[in-house]
Amino acid sequence: MRTVAMWFCFVFSSCLLAQSDHSTWSDYGGAPDSAQFSSLAQIDRANVGKLKLAWTFPTGDGAKYSFNPLIAGGLMYVMAKGNSIVALDPATGRQVWSHPAEPGTFVITFRGINYWASKDGKDRRLLYCANNFLIALDATTGKTISTFGANGKTDLKLGLDRDPRAIALVQPTTPGKVFEDLIILGSATNQEYDSAPGDIRAYNVRTGRLAWTFHTVPRPGEFGYDTWPKDAWKTVGGANAWGELSVDLPRGIVYVPTGSPKYNFYGANRTGANLFGDCLIALDARTGKRIWHYQMVHHDIWDYDNTTAPKLLTVRHNGKKVDVVAQAGKQGFVWVFDRVTGEPLWPIEERPVPKSDMPGEHVWPTQPFPTVPPPFARQKFDEKDLNPFIEDPSERARWRDTIQSARNEGLFTPPGLRPTIQMPGNNGGSNWGSAAANPSTGALYVVAKDFPALLKLEPDGTREAAAAGPPEELGQYIFKQNCAKCHTSGPGPSLADIEKRLNRAQIEAIVKNGRGRMPAVAGVPDADLRPLVSYLFNPLRAPAPTSETRYKSSFGFMITSSGLSAISPPWTSMTAYDLNTGTVKWKIPLGEVPELAAKGISDTGAHFPKVGPVVTAGGLIFTGTRDRKVRALDVDSGKVVWEAQVQTALEGIPAVYEVGGREFVVFCAAAQPTIRTHATPGHPAASGPIDGAYVAFALEK
Repeated sequence: MRTVAMWFCFVFSSCLLAQSDHSTWSDYGGAPDSAQFSSLAQIDRANVGKLKLAWTFPTGDGAKYSFNPLIAGGLMYVMAKGNSIVALDPATGRQVWSHPAEPGTFVITFRGINYWASKDGKDRRLLYCANNFLIALDATTGKTISTFGANGKTDLKLGLDRDPRAIALVQPTTPGKVFEDLIILGSATNQEYDSAPGDIRAYNVRTGRLAWTFHTVPRPGEFGYDTWPKDAWKTVGGANAWGELSVDLPRGIVYVPTGSPKYNFYGANRTGANLFGDCLIALDARTGKRIWHYQMVHHDIWDYDNTTAPKLLTVRHNGKKVDVVAQAGKQGFVWVFDRVTGEPLWPIEERPVPKSDMPGEHVWPTQPFPTVPPPFARQKFDEKDLNPFIEDPSERARWRDTIQSARNEGLFTPPGLRPTIQMPGNNGGSNWGSAAANPSTGALYVVAKDFPALLKLEPDGTREAAAAGPPEELGQYIFKQNCAKCHTSGPGPSLADIEKRLNRAQIEAIVKNGRGRMPAVAGVPDADLRPLVSYLFNPLRAPAPTSETRYKSSFGFMITSSGLSAISPPWTSMTAYDLNTGTVKWKIPLGEVPELAAKGISDTGAHFPKVGPVVTAGGLIFTGTRDRKVRALDVDSGKVVWEAQVQTALEGIPAVYEVGGREFVVFCAAAQPTIRTHATPGHPAASGPIDGAYVAFALEK
């Protein structure tokens, strides 16, 4: 008994030590649990109004940044100046060293990096990804650690059972999580049919060697294999964790939120529920073995990825303390599970959803709906919700017609050949960085983006898609690429009823050798002649699309001519939940649109936010938005108790830390402030260089 008691005391005290240290900011999201919580309380509701600018550090190159600074070992680590990793003095913002980006960098882990230190503190490392490599730096000097991987980097394209040359993108754009001597990574695969697999992988932080792999598209014999077509793992990609991970250090569990399988909006090639797409997966952090999972979207064709970090809290439920994990999602739901067993705290109902009218598409007949807590985002959009600031009557009429003519049957309306309204849109709800929690009180704070999308599927215009169908489809593609310019709108004669004038062999000979004024068509190899002639003989009778046809979505975020969303405000809100009871404590619009605020129009919320709130033991929530303002909110009411304007818009998660007994809050102010959009609706327009900086605030000495 004594031995058991001693063991219990050791484990209990170790758990308390591991769970309670939120006084530093040495990990993305603050700590391994990604709580976005600080136990520092020097700055509180009584004195927050006295916050002053302490220092700034310019990003220096006019580019956009949304980096969450780390503070460890007496240094602050940020990204700036051409994606270089820069070490700063956290008390003054003075540069200590800079590590330039690798030559030819085209993609980098731009939201943050990982920090690891040996137990004796003599070996301290920074880990991040660039150009599909995992890279290790000496955290003291910024020098590449050449003994890591192969000359300082590990190739992330290897070990996926696919030809590395065929993989365009696999590295994450969000940091992984360090656990003991491992770094656990998800991936940001591309969005196409031929996406890379979304395997979850762990690498040794000392050697760079692969330690374990969890297949999110299961192999034969693995759990979930029967939720896919046979051998889908050989061709299907995605089901990846491109968002944020969380680790329960005492239990050695990593919680992994995954996204949709690819392609995002059409899944005839992957009939079934498609585990482990759109899941929250609890894995043994040492081995990668599945402990439990829950799937939030079956057979996702809406791009409703889970991207927000799972939040680890302790709540009182049915009279008992329960360690829970809460997952906020793009659909506007919060899902709450027992952290150990995966059992939901409140009932989740499987409800029937609309059927698809696409050939070959078999949507799952039901989808899960949490009954508690209530949603934090709007889940429908009809004409009565139109933006009241659309001043042009003709534009307003066009939007009304668009809404009335679209398929619009609720949250899980399948996309099809007819435009389909999606609300929240696939870029709405909760996204990366969008939630924070107080682990000990059961309080959860979620930022929502209400941002409807309009989906419409069309046959994929690629050769691969055409070749998947009957010969006439490939022939039509070949004709459009090589013949249509002359024979449809150019000088060439019409080919209507050509089968009545020429036989197959004669047409093939003309294409190969030319005749009269028509030259030989060099772009058509012999293998393409038969499908081309098949199309010419049957131009109006080509088969309708089949289940083998690939479709792509020509979607857009529903944006008005002013650059604002077509839905009425608020466009951004913050909801405070009490997860002890599953109830909403308060909900507020978060931020404003400067162009509207100048006219006296408030309570709109910021537009197109990617906001990362941070909660503190001082009773505050710190956050920044695209309106170029940083704010502190009262945790009990959501009331703004302090705000300051900075030079540039903000995006991402601030950091809270202490140096020399002084508490600081630092923001990355290097985002695009404008509400205007470029050719892809819903994304901020490029409007010249950004005057970005890291901006730190503190109380006066």
